Amino acid sequence: MRRALKTVILSSRKLWSSRLSELINLSLSEARDGLGAREFSATELTIAYLNRIEEARPLNVFVCETPESALRMAAKADIRLAGGDAGALEGIPIAVKDIFCTDGVETTAASRILKGFVPQYESTVTANLLSAGALMLGKVNNDEFAMGSSNENSAFGPTINPWRREDDVTNLVPGGSSGGSAAAVAALLSPAATATDTGGSIRQPAAFTGTVGIKPTYGRCSRWGIIAFASSLDQAGPITRTVRDCAIMLKEMAGHDPKDTTSVNLPVPDYEAALRGDLSGMKVGIPTEYHLEGLPDEVDLLWKQGIDWAKTAGAEVVDVSLPHTKYALPAYYIVAPAEASSNLARYDGVRYGNRVAQDDLIDMYEATRAEGFGAEVRRRILIGTYVLSAGYYDDYYLKAQKVRSLILRDFTEVFNKVDVLLTPTTTNAAFEIGEKVDDPLSMYLNDILTVPANMAGLPSMSLPGGLNNEGLPLGLQLIGKPFDEATIFRVAQCLEEARGPFPHPKKWW
Repeated sequence: MRRALKTVILSSRKLWSSRLSELINLSLSEARDGLGAREFSATELTIAYLNRIEEARPLNVFVCETPESALRMAAKADIRLAGGDAGALEGIPIAVKDIFCTDGVETTAASRILKGFVPQYESTVTANLLSAGALMLGKVNNDEFAMGSSNENSAFGPTINPWRREDDVTNLVPGGSSGGSAAAVAALLSPAATATDTGGSIRQPAAFTGTVGIKPTYGRCSRWGIIAFASSLDQAGPITRTVRDCAIMLKEMAGHDPKDTTSVNLPVPDYEAALRGDLSGMKVGIPTEYHLEGLPDEVDLLWKQGIDWAKTAGAEVVDVSLPHTKYALPAYYIVAPAEASSNLARYDGVRYGNRVAQDDLIDMYEATRAEGFGAEVRRRILIGTYVLSAGYYDDYYLKAQKVRSLILRDFTEVFNKVDVLLTPTTTNAAFEIGEKVDDPLSMYLNDILTVPANMAGLPSMSLPGGLNNEGLPLGLQLIGKPFDEATIFRVAQCLEEARGPFPHPKKWW
């Protein structure tokens, strides 16, 4: 079947290569509208993306491809489209981060310890998308158990950013942990992808790849069926090419789920309908504490440009203070590893995943975990176990939770004065593969501007702001009030319109 499918794809490429190129360049909303108008079929659109995936193997984006089921779903979508029974995402191909459990498809969280694990159930988020008519092209790479900022901590090897510096062939990281999701969208392998964000894992890779990514309010999307990293921080969200596409995706991903006790029972707004008007009457806050010492000039200039765009759109810009922001990163790296050490205790080789056979049960536990977990995961488990141990729980974990409360209080007070906050997403553009892999502290600093929103459970988006002097994307970050993603989308749309069309990376692979 796979050989026959490859023949079909290669033959179609020769017959209508220009048509394939046109289809993969469509945004999600454009593809949706084209499918609805019957300008092309879901099968044609799917074949276009399967061709592109075939060409982009050097980027190491997909860890599990599902072309046969994608084409079957596309054929069914075409029937529903022709019959006027189409869902909101009918016939739209998507990529799924390998942290979402998918019924009948291997799900490993990019870890050797889950090799061969095939769930017999579907995560709520992906089930929602499939119910809306989306079809899955396959599972994409990520940092193991979503622990990382570069997609280098994967059992499948690193994903390569489709962007490169001008006149430089050095491979760059796509960011993490949702590096595969971001690279899939940036390289035109999919119009949209699911992702998760624990400390910036949607927004940082979006910034590094020139894509749009939103971490919704904690509780807006169900965590059921998502392999857990840090349960009080993890949140699912989409990565897309445009703000409108992001709004369309989140509308279908979100919603109350009785299977998830942290899921909030609130109506999900029509986020696409929020993309209207200017920013007259709105106040945009600029947090003083995000002016970090040593912030590169190019990042600061982009931030100022974003502020000017907001003013031009009619917003009032207000300087605000979040005094406990400086404690967010160290507190995060206590809370997140503590929760990870608890969540990952279930992986012992007994019930599912990989097992290293030993005569003694304890030896089997130790051998399985030593072989199955990568260095970064082991590091975080050890940190988490330490801060939760007797004699240290009060000194570390309890204090970090108190700091978390202060961070949320700061945001609450500020949001009595402004509608949204505008900051840079990251302090730098994408860096070289291998550049920081041996320096965990330097790697952790990648999250310094994104972590506060996670610690407070707030919605936050990254959208492309421009290119740095080496031709690499830089992102602007918007942070909003709890469950007020609609305002973020409204502001982001105005900024995107002021910026103008954003380029795709030049194909080199």
